[in-house]
Amino acid sequence: MEIRVERGGDDVAEVHRAAFGNDGDKIAELVRALKQDDPALLSLVAEVDGRVAGNVMFTRSLLDAPPRLVDVWVLSPLAVLPEYQRQGVGRALIKRGLDIAEEQRVPLVFLEGDPAYYSKSGFRPGGELGFRKPSLRIPDAAFQVYPLSAYEEWMTGTLVYSATFWDFDSVGLRDS
Repeated sequence: MEIRVERGGDDVAEVHRAAFGNDGDKIAELVRALKQDDPALLSLVAEVDGRVAGNVMFTRSLLDAPPRLVDVWVLSPLAVLPEYQRQGVGRALIKRGLDIAEEQRVPLVFLEGDPAYYSKSGFRPGGELGFRKPSLRIPDAAFQVYPLSAYEEWMTGTLVYSATFWDFDSVGLRDS
């Protein structure tokens, strides 16, 4: 398995469609919009036997800290083709992304997700570290953060998602 930066011709939309089932088209459109709105985002792929088996994106967002705004990253979305799930592909993508965030002196990486899964990669509940969710629709346990070495204790406050996540209503859970 090779973890690398996404290149033209990589069909990450298909990975998201397959991984997210009924929500796959919506997530694929979110991915397209995120790329259009933030050309500096980090999109990594896992390639297995010449095939793109997974994709993770790290987008720029803000932490509204009392002294000033802080540039942070949000890990979203993460997708792995069903036939490659539970084989370490997702965790390998996360690890490489966090390594790059560390190299680029990003202080914090946030996400919304399953704590049982993401805690294995070192993510912790955001509320326990003094961070506030950008929406009440995000379950407390799902709001998670990974502090990196550039993080400083004064960096607390509310996460502010980029407009694209709001435009696609991809923040928190809606009532069913």
